[in-house]
Amino acid sequence: MNIPLLSIITATFNSELTLEETIESLLNQNYTNFEYILIDGKSNDKTLQIIKKYESIFSQKKIPYYWISENDTGIYNAWNKGLKLASGSWISFLGSDDIYLEGVLKKYANLAIRNRDIDFIHSKVKLMKDNKEIFVVSDRWKWNDFKRQMKIAHVGSFHNKNYFSKYGIFNENYKIAGDYEMLLRAKHNLKTLFFDEFTALMKDGGISNKNVIKAFKEVRKARIYVAAINKRTAFLDFYISIIKYYLSRVKKMISQ
Repeated sequence: MNIPLLSIITATFNSELTLEETIESLLNQNYTNFEYILIDGKSNDKTLQIIKKYESIFSQKKIPYYWISENDTGIYNAWNKGLKLASGSWISFLGSDDIYLEGVLKKYANLAIRNRDIDFIHSKVKLMKDNKEIFVVSDRWKWNDFKRQMKIAHVGSFHNKNYFSKYGIFNENYKIAGDYEMLLRAKHNLKTLFFDEFTALMKDGGISNKNVIKAFKEVRKARIYVAAINKRTAFLDFYISIIKYYLSRVKKMISQ
């Protein structure tokens, strides 16, 4: 039985406040057949010092550790750089302010061994703010739902490397919803496996939360041109999403 090599890619930019916790969540795993790839966008804080600090620690554990620091054009440009370096058969994208829960890499590896033909393994993820759980992502993938709404947390997922060979890397014209667009390409043919456990904590405040309207516009574009949703439906979903988002914001403000 071949033990799969997992490739974990993290894009960083001025991530000094959160990166160490992300890295430690990997070092605390009970599965070491993985490589860690850090793509830094030329940070001007202490991010690069932190990255260099862990070189010897990964070396001692005999875990491959690669990093580059140079200007990029956004997260999908960084992830594509990471894909070029990745040699694992399964690939994940871990945010620089997200963490894996203990023991999950071994569980992912066991699932990968038994499901080599699967394109995408996804799990349950907790969205956190100020160390408090504010939302849970736990939906199973279904094409009819997925083409109308992104209900899967990318951070709690592993991608079969063969998927990128078949459908291509991330479209860098997208700045926020490129992970969604990439998975839409397979349409109903996407072979998924739901891992019914919490695997990661994702911190609130990512780029899509700061640029909500732009994110929704990119999602609309992907649905029309990739998922082949008709424009009327896509625009209707767009406005419904905006209304739901701002109603949820108002609800939070009232409850505080």
